[in-house]
Amino acid sequence: MAKSEKIVYYGTGRRKSSIARVRLVEGSGKITINGEDIDKFFGLETLKVIVKQPLTVTNSTTKYDVICSVKGGGFTGQAGAIRHGIARALNEANSEYRPVLKQNGFLTRDPRMKERKKYGLKKARKAPQFSKR
Repeated sequence: MAKSEKIVYYGTGRRKSSIARVRLVEGSGKITINGEDIDKFFGLETLKVIVKQPLTVTNSTTKYDVICSVKGGGFTGQAGAIRHGIARALNEANSEYRPVLKQNGFLTRDPRMKERKKYGLKKARKAPQFSKR
């Protein structure tokens, strides 16, 4: 192994229909999503906070660079998937982070999904208007 190679930790995060593949590399705390900076990728400040939560809780904001690719779903689902992936990668990097991450619920995959549409209905539960005559 060359001297310049850095140790990389991987984590896969999922939420709704979003999937994020996350790499943690020792660095200065730069977060790159799909080749763009986090500020350019996410417009809302709340989404940026969601992505940074596992790093903030473990006090490793300036320890690692985060490089991730995310696809599927909307912005909120993607932010949740990235958070899940970062938490899994941090757990792989240092097992001492596990209790803190588990306590905050970052290692648990959010099981809520969109309910499927049923035949005879307009949406998952919305029925056509009922008329007696």
